[in-house]
Amino acid sequence: MTFHYKNTPINYNIFGKGPAIVLLHGFLESATMWEPLIPQFATNRTVIAIDFPGHGKSDVITEIHTMELMAQVVDEIVKHLQITSATFLGHSMGGYVALAYAELFSEKVEKLILLNSSPVADSEARKTNRNRALKVIEKSPKAYISMAISNLIAESSREEFIAEIEALKLEAYTFPVEGIKAAIKGMRDRKDRTEILKNLTKDKYVILAEEDPILPFLEVKQLAEKCGASVKIIAGGHMSVIENTEAIANYLRLTV
Repeated sequence: MTFHYKNTPINYNIFGKGPAIVLLHGFLESATMWEPLIPQFATNRTVIAIDFPGHGKSDVITEIHTMELMAQVVDEIVKHLQITSATFLGHSMGGYVALAYAELFSEKVEKLILLNSSPVADSEARKTNRNRALKVIEKSPKAYISMAISNLIAESSREEFIAEIEALKLEAYTFPVEGIKAAIKGMRDRKDRTEILKNLTKDKYVILAEEDPILPFLEVKQLAEKCGASVKIIAGGHMSVIENTEAIANYLRLTV
C-alpha cells in the first residue's frame, strides 16, 4: 500500500487483525526482511511493515533522513491506520527510529523491541566511516552495497546464507543512491538516546547476536541492562532474522 507523506510515496504492508505491531527494518533493507516472521504475528495481530524513505519501494524525502523524520513518517502511517498504540520492533537503523519514536510519541508505545540495535550515538570513528561511505557510494554504489550487506552476516555464516545475501543485494541495488546517502547521514548525525531507553516506562527488550560484526554485543548488553531492558542473546550475526529465525520467533512469542 502507498501512503503519501508530504507528497512523497511511502510503501507499507499490513497483515492480520488484533493488537498492532510495527516492524521497522534496517539500513539497506526493506519491509521484505520481515517475511520470515510475519506469519508468526499475523494470526492474532495487526502487523504493519514499513519501507523507510529511500528504501524498498518508498521515495526519497530530503537530503538527510534523520531518525526523527523517519519516526514522523511512521507516526503518520500509524495515525492513517487509526492505531492509537502499538509494539514497535526495530532492526538496527529501525531500532534507532523506534527510539526516536519513543521519544516523540511515547504514549503510543506499548512495547519497544530493539533487534541488533543500540541507543548510543555514533562514535567519532564511526562518523568518519560514514563519511567515507558517502564518498564510496557516490563513485561505486553497487560495490558499496555489496560490501556493506556482506558485512552484516557473521563471517562464519556467509557461505550458508549466500542465497539470502544475494537476494538482499539485488533488492538494495534498486534503492535510489540519494536515499541510501540520506540514511547514512541520518545515522551519522543521530543523537544518543540512552536516556530515552532508560526512562521509558513501557516494556522494553533488546535482542543481540553473539557474532554481530556491527555491534559490540557485550557492551550493548551491559548498557541495555543498565537501562532496565530485558536482554536476549542469540547465536548469529547482525542479520539475525535471517541467520537465526527460529530463535527470534521463539523469543518474540514470549514477549509480544
